[in-house]
Amino acid sequence: MKVKAVSFSGAAAKSWGRTNPAVQSASDSLWDAVCTSEGAAQPTLDALRQYPATPPTPGRGGTGALWEFFASVAAQDLVAARALEPHFDAAAILEQAGLPWHPGTTWGVFAAEGPGLRLEASEHRGRWQLNGDKPWCSLAGDLTHALLSAHVPGGRRLFTVRLDDPGVQPAATAWVSRGLASIPSVPVHFEQVSAEPVGEVDWYLKRTGFAVGGVGVAACWFGGAVGLFRHLFHSAQRRAPDQLALSWLGEADTLLASGAATLFRAAEQADALQLGPRQASEVRGQIAGICERMLQISAHATGPGPLSLDENHARRVADLSIYLRQHHAARDEAALGSILLEETQETGVNPW
Repeated sequence: MKVKAVSFSGAAAKSWGRTNPAVQSASDSLWDAVCTSEGAAQPTLDALRQYPATPPTPGRGGTGALWEFFASVAAQDLVAARALEPHFDAAAILEQAGLPWHPGTTWGVFAAEGPGLRLEASEHRGRWQLNGDKPWCSLAGDLTHALLSAHVPGGRRLFTVRLDDPGVQPAATAWVSRGLASIPSVPVHFEQVSAEPVGEVDWYLKRTGFAVGGVGVAACWFGGAVGLFRHLFHSAQRRAPDQLALSWLGEADTLLASGAATLFRAAEQADALQLGPRQASEVRGQIAGICERMLQISAHATGPGPLSLDENHARRVADLSIYLRQHHAARDEAALGSILLEETQETGVNPW
C-alpha cells in the first residue's frame, strides 16, 4: 500500500530524499510505516530511527517538496505526521546552528511554556545542567533526543538533551486526549540533566527558520483537511448526492485549492528567504481557518454515522481537532496585528 501524494501545484508531487539506493529504500520503509501506523506513533519512530541520511530541511530549494511530503503523510495519518514533523524540524534547527545530525536518533522540539512550570539552565565550569519542569513534551518517553528551550540570565536559550538521562522524568499526568491519543504531551521534570547549548540567548525564536518551521506544521494540518475531503468525496460517490451535498463538496474543493496555493507560494518565499513572521502568521491563520471549516463541512455533510462507526474517520477528526490547537486562534491573530503595527512603524508603509 502506498500513501497517496498531496500536491500544492496540481502537478505530480515531487520526490524527496532519494539520492541513492540506501536512502530510497529507507524512504520506502518510512512510507510503509505511515501506511500501517493506524494511529500509532511507534511505526513512524522506528522508521525514522532507521533513516540513514540527514532529513531534508526547508529553505534550501526543496521546501515545496518537503511540505507536500508532510501533507501527504498527514492525509494518511495525522499521528504519523505529528511524530515525524518535529523530528525534521530538529534537523533543520541543528543544520541552521551548524551542528551535525546523528542518524539512528529520534527527536522532539519542546519550546512551549506553561503557567507554574519553569525550566532553568545553569552553567558551571563550562558544563550546562537543566533543572525544573517543561510542559507539552510530546513523546518524551519514546524519543532519544530533544531540543528544548530553558530560562537563562537575559532570556531563553535552546539546548540539546538525551532523553534517556536518568534525570528526565515524564510526569504521571494522564494523557486523556481522544485526538493524537498515542502522542502523549505531558510535562517533564528535569533534575541535574546534562545539556548542550544551541545558539545564543533567544536565538531559537529570532532565527529566520523559526517562521518557516511554523508553516511546516500548517502543511500537516492541511494534509489532515485533505484526508477529510477524501472521505467526503467517497461519501458523495456512494450515493446520488443532493444539492446540499454537491454544495459542500464544491466548497471543500475551493477551500483546498486556496490552501494549496497559499502553501505553494509560502514554499517559494521560504526558498527565496522571504518568509518572515508576518507571512508565516498569515499562512498559519489561513490554513487553520480552512481546516476548521473542513471539519464543519465534514460533520454537516456526512452526519453522525462515520463519527460513530468509521474508526479511521473518527480518529482523523479527533486528531485534527487537537492538532489545530497549536494555532492559538484569536491570540495568534492578535500577535499578527502587533506585527503589522510594528512593521508600519518601522517602514512607514501601511500593509495594504
